[in-house]
Amino acid sequence: MKKFEGFLLCTDLDGTLLRNDKTISKENLRAIDYFKQEGGLFTFVTGRMPFYISDLCEIVKPNAPFGCVNGGGVYDYTARRYLWTKPLSRRIFELLAYAQERFDGIGYQVTTFDRTYFCSENSAMAEFRRLTGVPNLTCRFDEVEEPIAKIVFGEMEEDRVEVLKAILHAHPLAKEFDFVRSEKILYEILPKNINKGVSLTKLTEQLCLDPNKTIAVGDYHNDIPMLRVAKLGVAVANACPEAKAAANYITVSNEEHAIANIVEELERGVLPL
Repeated sequence: MKKFEGFLLCTDLDGTLLRNDKTISKENLRAIDYFKQEGGLFTFVTGRMPFYISDLCEIVKPNAPFGCVNGGGVYDYTARRYLWTKPLSRRIFELLAYAQERFDGIGYQVTTFDRTYFCSENSAMAEFRRLTGVPNLTCRFDEVEEPIAKIVFGEMEEDRVEVLKAILHAHPLAKEFDFVRSEKILYEILPKNINKGVSLTKLTEQLCLDPNKTIAVGDYHNDIPMLRVAKLGVAVANACPEAKAAANYITVSNEEHAIANIVEELERGVLPL
């Protein structure tokens, strides 16, 4: 039996697997290849959409489907298809209209399972496109006919994010959705009871794996559910305090080859799994 047979290692991307310059270290890539060669399943659980992590998939070559949309989908990159999705209710449009009327300079995107539509522009949305390279598709929110995966608001100033949160949660419809802070400048609306922990559970079920052999690695608020669902939740050293508190173990930072460190410590029996 190989060393990591039956183990599932899931990692967040930004701030975790990826360094601050959005690259993956050679040390991490070597460790991932070794983990897979020794029978382990390696994949992502990310807030990103499949259509803009294809380059990463070609570099890393995950050998299991990955969780995406902050828990709203499971995608098989080899087959180029979703295995499972959970779309938002179309009642979200009422909440969007309410927020747009009450928040000056609002910026948001409507993300389907195949593309992103920029429905209200501001500097945070422009910064999002710069960092991700997604096309600048524009339309009104009520023109989107495809199933909607999530809504992403963006604000460069943290205090404005808090104001926006208060506006959204003041509406009666807010109780029908879940909300998550995925980055400092991003605030997202998801279907009720959808999060990265759901993606991890779906992956475990579809792959018929032992939940006691699951490892999740993350750094931010949206990673907390999967850190709690996994048998071993690992926060990187650069993680936010809330993610660290939710984790079973804290490893080195995303700039210090965190995944390589985890694979090494798993092999040496250091990790409490």
